[in-house]
Amino acid sequence: QVQLNESGGGLVQPGGSLRLSCAASGSIASIYAMGWYRQAPGKQREAVAAITSAGTTTYANSVKGRFTISGDNARMTVSLQMNSLKPEDTAVYYCTAALSDGMDYWGKGTLVTVSS
Repeated sequence: QVQLNESGGGLVQPGGSLRLSCAASGSIASIYAMGWYRQAPGKQREAVAAITSAGTTTYANSVKGRFTISGDNARMTVSLQMNSLKPEDTAVYYCTAALSDGMDYWGKGTLVTVSS
């Protein structure tokens, strides 16, 4: 099993920045990708960004150019730098880890609120 511990959520004004972090523990040797999803009130959960152990990154179109995902394989951490935040970025952000055996793990989520 893998445990994911997120941190860094909070309240920020439009145009501001936040950095989310996620640390994995447990069976981390089997992790081949980590990423972030988000779920806004009344909406479906959506993929935000992901990074593989090889460093390949993917982003949702809505965050391209504003968000940057980075990872540390040695420490098995992943971060999401969020700049130029908009009210529509308000959501609970979940860290995820994909394992080579097909299992996916999710963190408990951290709330990001973008509001003036």
